[in-house]
Amino acid sequence: MFGWVRELNQRERRTLLASSGGWALDALDVQVYSFVIPALIVAWGISKGEAGLLGTSALLFSALGGWITGVLCDRYGRVRMLQITIVWFAVFTFASGFTNSFNQLFICRALQGLGFGGEWAAGSVLMGEVIRAKYRGRAVGTVQASLHIGWGAAALLYTLFFTIMEPEVAWRAMFWIGILPALFVVYIRRSIDEPEIFHQTRAQTGNGNLLAKTIEIFSPVYLWRTTLCVLVATGVQGGYYALSIWLPTYLKTARDLSVLSTGGYLLVLIVGAWCGCILGAHMSDAIGRRKTFFFFAVTASAIAYVYTQLPLNNAMMLVLGFPLGFCSNGIFAPMGPFLTELFPTRIRGTAQGFCFNAGRAVGALFPTLVGYLSDSMDLGHAIGVFAISAYALVVVAGFLLPETKGRDLTVEEPKHSDAPAASVPTETQVQ
Repeated sequence: MFGWVRELNQRERRTLLASSGGWALDALDVQVYSFVIPALIVAWGISKGEAGLLGTSALLFSALGGWITGVLCDRYGRVRMLQITIVWFAVFTFASGFTNSFNQLFICRALQGLGFGGEWAAGSVLMGEVIRAKYRGRAVGTVQASLHIGWGAAALLYTLFFTIMEPEVAWRAMFWIGILPALFVVYIRRSIDEPEIFHQTRAQTGNGNLLAKTIEIFSPVYLWRTTLCVLVATGVQGGYYALSIWLPTYLKTARDLSVLSTGGYLLVLIVGAWCGCILGAHMSDAIGRRKTFFFFAVTASAIAYVYTQLPLNNAMMLVLGFPLGFCSNGIFAPMGPFLTELFPTRIRGTAQGFCFNAGRAVGALFPTLVGYLSDSMDLGHAIGVFAISAYALVVVAGFLLPETKGRDLTVEEPKHSDAPAASVPTETQVQ
């Protein structure tokens, strides 16, 4: 499964390690909060609504951070912005451990979110440009899978800290451990260089006007493609949020299942998520980006139906944690290479950062809409409606975009573009 890694050259392997490590550590810092919520509710007497707002703040600001970082990647470089964003989210995670009120933590969480969203944007573009076309899908998808390694590490640290420490100290220690990713930047500074294609493009076009690059993705030439990419990202993330945020509540309250509170269920879910990303990464190189999206959209819709319509017991719920994690997370694997290959180098960071994170911002509204819809219908049906609608959006928007599997970023775009040849410039023409 990982034999292809041996085929990478030293530069490609180092970039793979740097991006995977950064994303895993990023996920570790972000997932810490989900584990300390109960301790914060007890320590500060905050409501569940306020606890949810702290989570939403990081998510929304991550969308803004991803767009800003994407723009700056096109101006100052992918590696430089990767370093800055890792240090940024590490520092504000660490600072969260010293907060003493809801307002203080809200500010730290929001600032942490800027770095969280930015790290994905910088690392994804960097990987897409360094890794050769043959392995691009596997490499970028493997980086996406490393998120679940960070998630698992957060779960282990939670178990350790809350076992050996008092809760009022343990939740702070969980945040303090978040400074470790900053040390990883030392490796990046010593081992990773900017992609050659970035240097070549900047030598030909110069730094350019920052505002002009920012708005070029909305020009008549790219507006249709940008819109479709945002819709794909919205569907992928909206479906994920609708399932991951509301299913536990539905299954606990409506189905009275207790397994959701066990570490065993969480472990099965994380393993399923990791396996889904790895398979999705291989599929995107084997059958193409679009077909991979279609496969996971259909299977995730089926999972949504099973969870919300069929009678389940605790044993079935435990087993189904694997396909839930597998399908709802595997669909993320082709996203990075697909966005990388759809835009020219000079605006790639801007486009990738905006499309993915605009989708994240809109997708983040899906859980709220599920809640409102559940006032007039069964919660399970509301979850199913939004999850299946989200994945249908992926299929429709993905169908209207061109397949990009194997695309060489330095050569002319294939003739089967999603728009007339006269309106979509090739990489070579733009540069």
